[in-house]
Amino acid sequence: MDKMGELRRTHYAEDTVKVPFGETVTVAGFVSRTRDLGNLIFTDLRDNTGVLQLAFDQDTDPEVFRKAEQLKSETVIMAKSVLRDRSSKNKDIPTGDIELFVTDLRILNAPTEMLPFEIRDEVPVRDELSLKYRYLELRKPSMTRNLVMRHKIVKCTRDYFDSQHFLEIETPMLIKSTPEGARDYIVPSRVQPGHFYALPQSPQIYKQILMVAGYDRYMQIVRCFRDEDLRADRQPEFTQIDLEMSFADVDDVIAVNEGFLKKLFHDILGKDIQTPFRRMTWNDAMAKYGSDKPDLRFGLEITDLSETVKGCGFGVFASTVENGGSVCAINAEGLAEKLTRKEIDKLVEFVKTYKAKGIAFTRINADGTSSSSYEKFLSEDEAKAVREKMEAEAGDVILIIAGDRMETLTALGALRCQIARNFGLIEKGRFELLWVTDFPLFEYSEEEDRWVAMHHPFTAPRDEDMDKIVSDPGSCYAKAYDIVINGTEAGGGSIRISNPNVQQQMFEALGFTDESARSRFGFLMDAYKYGAPPHGGLAYGLDRLVMLLLELDTIRDVIAFPKVQNAGEPMSGCPDFVDQKQLEELHIKLDLDEE
Repeated sequence: MDKMGELRRTHYAEDTVKVPFGETVTVAGFVSRTRDLGNLIFTDLRDNTGVLQLAFDQDTDPEVFRKAEQLKSETVIMAKSVLRDRSSKNKDIPTGDIELFVTDLRILNAPTEMLPFEIRDEVPVRDELSLKYRYLELRKPSMTRNLVMRHKIVKCTRDYFDSQHFLEIETPMLIKSTPEGARDYIVPSRVQPGHFYALPQSPQIYKQILMVAGYDRYMQIVRCFRDEDLRADRQPEFTQIDLEMSFADVDDVIAVNEGFLKKLFHDILGKDIQTPFRRMTWNDAMAKYGSDKPDLRFGLEITDLSETVKGCGFGVFASTVENGGSVCAINAEGLAEKLTRKEIDKLVEFVKTYKAKGIAFTRINADGTSSSSYEKFLSEDEAKAVREKMEAEAGDVILIIAGDRMETLTALGALRCQIARNFGLIEKGRFELLWVTDFPLFEYSEEEDRWVAMHHPFTAPRDEDMDKIVSDPGSCYAKAYDIVINGTEAGGGSIRISNPNVQQQMFEALGFTDESARSRFGFLMDAYKYGAPPHGGLAYGLDRLVMLLLELDTIRDVIAFPKVQNAGEPMSGCPDFVDQKQLEELHIKLDLDEE
């Protein structure tokens, strides 16, 4: 293998497009592919900016040409070259009009084993392989693009919030466990046997303490940890863009963040998005879209048919309404030909996973004929009333679910998204941003048999609900807001409780005794005794934000070293056992089954 010697990189691949022909440059990277045509060799060099063609021909120094004949995929090289016009242009890459005529080639390293898969985006790789050999997967141009995009988003974020007088302040990674929501990751203390730290699920309490301390605009790009089951957009360790601001109410927090997102879309994607964004209350979002994170890129809005079918001849509808449930529907406009009975049967199985018992339907064919699973039980006027309420015309399909109101809305919300995915109703490259506001302050946990905070215990109620926190928690709404992008919650936040008396009522409604509240949150309660400005904030999931801007399906594609379904990391093999000595130092004794 060669040594770098005096050779040093002068340009990255895509920087060479700005260099005049005839100038000498030095580039470095991996061999993406090589084509040996006998007396002519072309090699594609890949670095973090892109791909550049290197050329070797009859005018190349014989020693350099001999080295070029040895090149194979993923060899690490440096090349000193003269920039020249490329005879066979490639319009698919930025450097497709140029090539480098190599005068000095250094082979710094070469693979000693066969690659487990090709380093090409167009070649599919099984997940277990791509994650085990993550260092090879990360060489792919798509992964490089994703991580470069992530870097640019982070830089844009810091620049924007700095311009808005936010200070980036670090908060601790080893904190007191205050379990309320997801499970904490626990860290044992060696110097205080029997005592444990937790890894932060968010810097929530610390950023509120910073407001009390007078740092009235805080921002941090911070790692957070939640011991919960994984999904496509969830990881046990993740990154937040976390912010808090004093002397602010809902409109102030929203205004600052609309400015941030406007800059982000402009600087990163070159898109000008209009502000202010649309706002929708939680109640309206659930009623129209069956979700608190509605996707507005397509229609299929939900219509409540309860009053229309009240007392009708179809027993399922009539009894549902009579028993306090809801009958709701969506109109799949223009999909009569595609939504065959077979496809509807598939959708029935799909909605059953959301506790729906089934789907009643009417398909109106293009010629005006129709087929229906329920209209035969209705009078002519009743059937007509349903169609008119749904504004159904030839070519449409009415899909109806009846049952408990929230279960019905949730099932229809999932159904509308499934139909949009199945039948290509989602326009690529379109972004719809929305604020969902006025969330319920509490939700009832059947598992714990008590009211729990829908967001967290420090969320402020709306002013008009202040006197109902303890007496009627189920009717209280919060000064809480989520920013939704294309049907995904990109971030969420709230105005915080800054009045100690209101905070005490909140703890009481959540079932905390004075002792348990003080045990968990005593230092925050004490801080409030010395005066706290009104404040509120928001936290974005950075991983989700990058995923959304790149229009990807999973945050694993924008994280360098993600975890898998069992919260493990296949490349390094963590989590793993530790030495008995380490356990003894921590005063930990394991009690595991022999299996």
